[in-house]
This record gives sequence, C-alpha cells and structure tokens, in this order.
Amino acid sequence: MRFTPDALTVLTDPRTEIRDDLVRIPFDLDRPVYEQVDKALKEMGGRWVGAKKVRAHVFPHRIEEHLRQCLAAGEYPSKYEQGWFPTPPALATQVCDLAGIRAGDAVLEPSAGSGALTAEIARRGGVIDAVECDEFRADMLRQQGDCRRVFAADFLSLDPMEYAEGFDRVVMNPPFSGGLDHILHAIQFMKDDGILVSIMSAGLMWWEDSKTADFRAVVEEVGGEIEALPDDSFAVCGTNVRTCLLFLPGYAGGPLRTHDWLLRQPRQLDLFDFAA
Repeated sequence: MRFTPDALTVLTDPRTEIRDDLVRIPFDLDRPVYEQVDKALKEMGGRWVGAKKVRAHVFPHRIEEHLRQCLAAGEYPSKYEQGWFPTPPALATQVCDLAGIRAGDAVLEPSAGSGALTAEIARRGGVIDAVECDEFRADMLRQQGDCRRVFAADFLSLDPMEYAEGFDRVVMNPPFSGGLDHILHAIQFMKDDGILVSIMSAGLMWWEDSKTADFRAVVEEVGGEIEALPDDSFAVCGTNVRTCLLFLPGYAGGPLRTHDWLLRQPRQLDLFDFAA
C-alpha cells in the first residue's frame, strides 16, 4: 500500500515522534489529512489510544525501524495485504555476517525491496547488483546510491549467462511464496566458490515435495545449513511468520549448478534445470 502524499509528509515531519511501539503527532492536522494518517497506521496494525498520557497510535510490537523503512520506500504492508516485509536491521546484519561479505566482493541481492540488505552490504564494502520487481522501489534503490546496478525486473526472468562472471556472494530475502524457485535461480549467478545466504519460509525445513527434499539433500552434501529463526524475527514488521536462514556454500566440482558450471556446459543444454 502506498502512503498518500499528505500522510507521508506528516509522518516524515521531524516533529512526529516515532519511538518504540508508538507514533505520536504533536501538531494539528486538517481532518482529511488526519484520516489518511490514521488509516495508514491502523492498516499497519496500530490502534489509537486517546488517554491523556498517551494520545498516540500504539502498536503491539516495536514499530520504529520498520516504519522508517516503509517511509523511505513510500509504502507499507497492510494487515490485510501482507506481501512485502523489509528485512529488520538485526536480521540484515545476521545475514551479512553469515555470508562473510568482504570489501570488494561482488554481491547479488535479487529481491532488494527498499534496500535493507543493500545498505548493510554497502557498509561492508560489497559491490552490489540489485534486482527489484517494483519500479517504485527500484528507483528508490538507485537514489540511495548503494548499488553498482539496479534492475527493475522479475528476477526469475533474468538470464545468468548475460553476466560474464558469477558473484562472490548472493544474499536475499525472497518472496515466501515461491521462495525456493528464487533460490534455485540465484545459484546460477554464483561463482563455484561463492556463498548464498537467504531468509526463507520455515517450511523449507520440513516440506516433503520432491523439489524441497532434493534441495535439502544438496544443502547437506555441500556442508550447508538451514537454521530456524526465532518466531519474532519479523515482529517489528507486524508479523510472526515462521522463517529460517539458509547458508549454502559452493566449491569447485560440487553439485551446485553455479554460473561457472553453466559456462562449462555446451550451450544447447537447458541451462535453467537445477539438477540433471
């Protein structure tokens, strides 16, 4: 959901207090503008508390970091339509720590959203190519200036062979629906000795369909790991969706169909199959 221009102006006003679990606006608003702000905050899960000592929209969770990311993006996930959740700052740090990003590493972020991960990667000196399907967020990523390149595209439509070489690291928080397809496609952008780290629905740990079961076997074979994240990892975004963290290391001669593997194959092969 997009913030209206008036609501965005009010919520980004330096006088507006966004702290812990509350949002307080200590100045008068015209009624139509107030209704726009009230609607957005309530759709995000807040409720108005009119007690004299409070007089603020109060949330059942800490809202500060999440709301600031949403304001930067100009949009928010409503409790009715929850399709996009920015990676919380603490989790972005954990992902980048696990990936071992070093200054100068070529890093792919194929579901970049509003830049929660790209900001942390840039802080560590990574050279970033980002993909974001939403044109508005892709333009915002360009304005942030953290990325070498930003592609406004469906990541699954990109051809890894359009790159001359693969990436040292891939870090991602793909859509929870169809997330494994995004991970399998992302492997094809890795170097042989690259590392992929992804947030994923916790179902990756127990789904029994053949694609997921085969993938778990590959993770074990390469010495990777799938670790359950705490249930409150996305609580600051207003959801307790269960998630896990995938660590997938590559190595020369391993079973992953990486970018280097694709370069070694005759061109007539179907390059988009994960396994033979």
